Amino acid sequence: MRIRLSQHAREQCDERGASEEEVLRAVREGLREPARSGRILCRLNIHFAAEWQEKYYAVKQVAPIIVEQGDEAVVVTVYTFYF
Repeated sequence: MRIRLSQHAREQCDERGASEEEVLRAVREGLREPARSGRILCRLNIHFAAEWQEKYYAVKQVAPIIVEQGDEAVVVTVYTFYF
């Protein structure tokens, strides 16, 4: 399946500290769950062991929201959670 990031998703990656590679991994390998409007949330926990916004976190969760359209998954936004 081809994965494409929308412009909004790319902006959210920059703002929330996720790389495009992490988002692609989350779509391919992450746990999937239903989201609003027929969309899909993909969650992937990644070993982080670093600081984000001046606070240390062991794990970063990358959680893109996708819409599947035929043989393509379009990432419409990206969330990140640090813990």
